[in-house]
Amino acid sequence: MSIQDTFVFTDEKFADLQLLRYQVKGFDQLTLRQKCLIYYLSEAALWGRDILWDQNCRCNLPVRNLLEAIYKHYAGDRTEQEFQDFTVYLKRVWFSSGIHHHYGCQKIIPAFSEAFLRQAASQLPPGVLKLAEGQTVAHLLDTLCPIIFSPHILAKRVNQADGEDLLLTSACNYYEEGITQQEAEQFYTRQKKDGDPDRPVMHGMNSRLVRRADGRLAEDTYRSGGLYGKAIDHIIRMLQAALPYAENEQQKAVISTLISFYRTGDLHTFDRYAIEWVADTASQVDFVNGFTEVYGDPLGLKASWEGYAYFTDAEASTRAQKLSDNAQWFEDHSPINPAYRKPVCKGVSASVVTAAMLGGDLYPSSAIGINLPNSNWIRSEHGSKSVTIGNLIHAYDEAAKTGGMLKEFVIDEATLQMVTQYNACCDSLHTDLHECLGHGSGRLRPGVDPDALKAYSSTIEEARADLFGLYYIADKKMLQLGLLPCKEAYQAQYYTYMMNGLISQLVRIEPGHQIEEAHMRNRALIARWTLAHAPEAARMVKREGKTYVKVTDYPALRTAFGTLLAEVQRIKSEGDYEAARLLVETYGVQVDAPLHQEIRQRYQALHLAPYKGFINPRYEAQTDGQGHITDIQVTYGEPYDQQMLRYSEQYATLSHSTR
Repeated sequence: MSIQDTFVFTDEKFADLQLLRYQVKGFDQLTLRQKCLIYYLSEAALWGRDILWDQNCRCNLPVRNLLEAIYKHYAGDRTEQEFQDFTVYLKRVWFSSGIHHHYGCQKIIPAFSEAFLRQAASQLPPGVLKLAEGQTVAHLLDTLCPIIFSPHILAKRVNQADGEDLLLTSACNYYEEGITQQEAEQFYTRQKKDGDPDRPVMHGMNSRLVRRADGRLAEDTYRSGGLYGKAIDHIIRMLQAALPYAENEQQKAVISTLISFYRTGDLHTFDRYAIEWVADTASQVDFVNGFTEVYGDPLGLKASWEGYAYFTDAEASTRAQKLSDNAQWFEDHSPINPAYRKPVCKGVSASVVTAAMLGGDLYPSSAIGINLPNSNWIRSEHGSKSVTIGNLIHAYDEAAKTGGMLKEFVIDEATLQMVTQYNACCDSLHTDLHECLGHGSGRLRPGVDPDALKAYSSTIEEARADLFGLYYIADKKMLQLGLLPCKEAYQAQYYTYMMNGLISQLVRIEPGHQIEEAHMRNRALIARWTLAHAPEAARMVKREGKTYVKVTDYPALRTAFGTLLAEVQRIKSEGDYEAARLLVETYGVQVDAPLHQEIRQRYQALHLAPYKGFINPRYEAQTDGQGHITDIQVTYGEPYDQQMLRYSEQYATLSHSTR
């Protein structure tokens, strides 16, 4: 596969998924030292793969082992329908790092029969399956078949339904079975009382909550010698190998402190690592590695493992740098209560980067922007770092050029032309505003618990950052900074955002389901609240039996976004749980069934895949006769199934037996 082809979509399309390749443009121009650094950081990003699979559900690894064994050794007719259905199921499980949909969180139900699975497994060569001591194939199947085929067992990875016990009804593996939501919340409330209220660690971030034999709750910490210790030891080994290639002393401090955190699991050490990482703004090569985002925990406390290696695109970073240089202006002019603005914006840095490797919770489906650290007090005292992943955005944009999605759902030709002309630049700018400034803006009222919003915290935080971007993308400051081509360009972002929140994201929801994922709830919340509170700005209309969004007053839409931003910031700053609950449940959760059916039918006629993800490139070290690295070669042609099988073989670290 040529380098020019690496950013266009591949022929890997199945179920609701499409796989893309991303080009690591500029890698050849890096120094050998930088290439070696990326090589080892990329390896560190892959060694934590099994951690995420186990975090997502305790049954994921044994299910993966069974499915992969059948896929590799199946002796029957591979063209028959049941094996084809089996292959699609396995590819979906690979994509989601488990048996639950990566975005919707509902369990993926196979189209093949249990009889097929049992027969295929019974015919495997001896020793292929990694069985626990004393376990037989029949016993393994009796355990796993109900998990795979029953829609009622481990039905949802993350349940966010109001009024239900979110732990007892979620299949994620951050809490031992039987621990209730109330027990977990009380446990962490007690922990927080003993800490520093002004500089709190992120309690529960890197642990699994378990019940000891005497009934007491305790944490099994993720660390070397602890839970996930074998995988973490491999990550440490790769980070140690990366150290000699660090670009400067600050980056060495970042890597060394992360190694110390992995060895101890100490959350104060993690905070020191985060502070060191924020301070490293000079390195061209950078990375994220560790327990980071909390979307996979229904309580928003425990973090999934992810790995990323990337390098700065200096030319493309001009836009992000302009925003970060003006961070204080944006903060001072925000439409929120002045008491909740930051008096001084510290250490805000932003850049556009080229992804070199995706791992853990960022693979195969990846974010297109990152803003870290998550700790509010570190953001306030030391700042934050934001990256927009330019080559992934480019791959998405290339794939979106075909298919007719905009033509089907945009209301008229004039609006379509406006969206086609300006949406690419506006979308990237909104991402920068969201990541670089939105997440880093505002402050909590003194004494407010950062986790006060509980299950609603992720949705509220994403809404806050999105609203910040929506409000400011229409500001004349964008023209003054040279970030938009004309004063009307922002309208493309406003239209597509409202269309997505009200209509097009419905294609991702299965019939009969509500909106569960935090980002989708956030978009629905903003669009529906605006529709209800600013009817003069936008409304839903019917034309020839089809529903569209009609925006009638773009300036009024901006005013509505500013009003909602002020309220969302107040909710976060004051820790107003009840207001967060009412806002999300009223506007962000419910699905209008007739509209949902209409939108899905229109979308299905386009024969598109609503979700996209990536196949990683492969890096190989070239050495001389003495074992010294002379170059790092990057190739792009590895098929999806071969990459997944190779990862399972090469980076397997955890037991395949159920807990």
